[in-house]
Amino acid sequence: MKTSNVLLLVLVLLYINASTEWPTHTVCKEDNLEIYYKSCDPQQDFAFSIDRCSDITTHTFNIKAAAVLRHSIKELYVKLDMIINGRTVLTYSETLCGPGHSKLIFCGMKKGERLSYEGPVILGIKEIPQGDYTLSAKLTNQDHVTVACADFTVKNYLDY
Repeated sequence: MKTSNVLLLVLVLLYINASTEWPTHTVCKEDNLEIYYKSCDPQQDFAFSIDRCSDITTHTFNIKAAAVLRHSIKELYVKLDMIINGRTVLTYSETLCGPGHSKLIFCGMKKGERLSYEGPVILGIKEIPQGDYTLSAKLTNQDHVTVACADFTVKNYLDY
């Protein structure tokens, strides 16, 4: 009996290691707005949620995000790409952590620590662009190693 349990455990671990894609998670699905995300880091998924999807169109909305850090954050850079029909139509990048740029509470966290944020976010936009598109977000550290990576699918049919 013990041999079959060990064999089953080994098969499960092999399957998990062979899988390179994480599931698609639903952030919100309300009326005319749907947002989904999938981690594009083959080694780590993360948790992300928004209190109410309709709050995104307001100036400030609340999120919850959590992950265990696989890499330390002395410096942190974000790159966002808006992709429509497979083409990148907009790119944005910014330094979030670094000398003179400590904008986030988790700047300076070490590998293995639990990154967790629950609170307000300000996008700085008045409306979410209408249509179906992907927002690709990638956080890299001082060693140019991926700290977190996700592709967000946005389906917005709101008529402002």
